[in-house]
Amino acid sequence: MSDEELKRTPLYDLHVKLGAKMVPFAGYEMPVQYATGVMAEHNHTRAKAGLFDVSHMGQVILRARDPQKAALALETLVPVDVVGLAEGRQRYGFFTNEDGGIEDDLMIANRGDHLFVVVNAACKDADLARMRAALEPEVTVKLIETRALLALQGPAAEAVLAEHYPAIRDMRFMDVETLPIAGAECWVSRSGYTGEDGFEISVPASAAEDLARALLSHEDVLPIGLGARDSLRLEAGLCLYGHDIDSGTSPVEAGLTWAIQKIRRSGGDRAGGFPGSERVLAEVTDGPARKRVGLLPDGRAPMREGVQLFASKEADMPIGQVTSGGFGPTIGAPVAMGYVEAPHAAVETELFGEVRGKRLPVKVAKLPFVTPGFKR
Repeated sequence: MSDEELKRTPLYDLHVKLGAKMVPFAGYEMPVQYATGVMAEHNHTRAKAGLFDVSHMGQVILRARDPQKAALALETLVPVDVVGLAEGRQRYGFFTNEDGGIEDDLMIANRGDHLFVVVNAACKDADLARMRAALEPEVTVKLIETRALLALQGPAAEAVLAEHYPAIRDMRFMDVETLPIAGAECWVSRSGYTGEDGFEISVPASAAEDLARALLSHEDVLPIGLGARDSLRLEAGLCLYGHDIDSGTSPVEAGLTWAIQKIRRSGGDRAGGFPGSERVLAEVTDGPARKRVGLLPDGRAPMREGVQLFASKEADMPIGQVTSGGFGPTIGAPVAMGYVEAPHAAVETELFGEVRGKRLPVKVAKLPFVTPGFKR
């Protein structure tokens, strides 16, 4: 896209005022970092609280006369127990295709009379088309374009928001509520994409800058860009769509079997019924041919996306590939994720990544690389 075609979030002007370096991302002009830099932003989020603009994500409401029918209809697109999702709760899921690959990952919230779905920015149009084709007219699919989406992440996030609404301390991980924050009606979930405790806040676009400024006025909060968002999620072992998961990768290969509830698996009351269920459920039972793993390169040099992995220095054929890689500021060393053939996926297995023609040692590691800070 040219600069003229790029979209802007409701917080664009604030990012510029805060000195953000803006870059194209998923069709939007987004902040990649601020004056403090990626490393400082990363460490601040782990220690205190960081504020992220994630308004480029797609916010979608699914509504039917009978809310249970909306849940059942959505289950034809995702291998997730939507019907059993309690009101006021949220669940991670993914759209699958007929080959069992992942078309996008998403969050699904039960808001009582409707489902609230948040999808990735780059997949937004395709996801809307998919849902409208499969669900309408029985289920109304509405893209919400009048609200921004912020994420407040880090161990101080609860204390910061509690100054605006004290009862927020009672929310558990994956709870969803409508709350008044800084004078605005906000849809708040206790969730995020950093591995830390935190909240995602959908706010009317007209009130987004006031809310962001109110949160940033707290001494423990800094604005955080896409650079630190990526290093934070990588340390947390969280997948990035288009890199660690894609249309050719099954949920089981990706290590996301935990997100397929028993009721949707073989023998469950609502087993299957989603695209690619034959492959996915077979892999749940028998195991996949390859697996997503954590990787710890030896030394200080990161192994980036695309690096091929070999079982030995002399091996002719690769047994896997890095899908995400960089430096992990929290652990002070390079970290990566990738896929390897199942026989090579055990933790502590030594492999070799080919970097600029050299085979460098890398060990399979347990994910995540940092201990999650979620409030259960």
